[in-house]
Amino acid sequence: MLVLSGVIGSGKSSLTKILADHLGTEAFYEKVKDNPVLPLFYKGNKIAEAKRAAGQRDATNPYAFLLQIYFLNTRFHSIKAALTDDNNVLDRSIYEDEIFMRMNTDQGHATKEEYLIYKDLLDNMLEELEGMPKKHPDLLVNIHVSYDTMIKRIAKRGRQYEQIQQDPSLVTYYKDLIDYYDTWYQNYDASAKIQIDGDRYDFIENPKDQQIILKTLDQKILEIHHEADPAFKII
Repeated sequence: MLVLSGVIGSGKSSLTKILADHLGTEAFYEKVKDNPVLPLFYKGNKIAEAKRAAGQRDATNPYAFLLQIYFLNTRFHSIKAALTDDNNVLDRSIYEDEIFMRMNTDQGHATKEEYLIYKDLLDNMLEELEGMPKKHPDLLVNIHVSYDTMIKRIAKRGRQYEQIQQDPSLVTYYKDLIDYYDTWYQNYDASAKIQIDGDRYDFIENPKDQQIILKTLDQKILEIHHEADPAFKII
């Protein structure tokens, strides 16, 4: 099982499809279009910022906790389904879920009490995964992109509530998100991991770059499985 990670606009869903097609396996995608809370969350950031500007220092985003519980639940469903079978690819996983709740808490969008409740629930879910046929992913594929690349891809996919022109406060939010992801990736130890330079390699639109990435990942998968089964091959 492969899990992808990366900031908004890094190309996780695109690479998930590319990998699933390449490996002839099932892709699991995070639901964004039908997410009823995500647009509310972005509005909630504006509400909180306005209240702070008016002097209410402890103003939080009223939808931050709700959004993270929604995502945590959907990611738990996805990884449980993926762990019951072999050879699946997830475009985002439960392992990186805490990044957003931690950041929202640090930035004052969520309370410390909300974070503690969330963290307890997350820990319980991770304990449940220990009882699954497969206990963890085989490989984490992290796509690292700069702020400029991130903004270009966000603009290209056109979700209005994600655009910095609609909400200038997102500039700080997105830059902070990159920093939080960098720290998270350095500390991730649930499985083997590999990082892809999303600025250097345009695996979405450049066929040559795509082949370079696929060859690199094929080799990494072979290295991981060779220790357990010297006869392992990618067909």
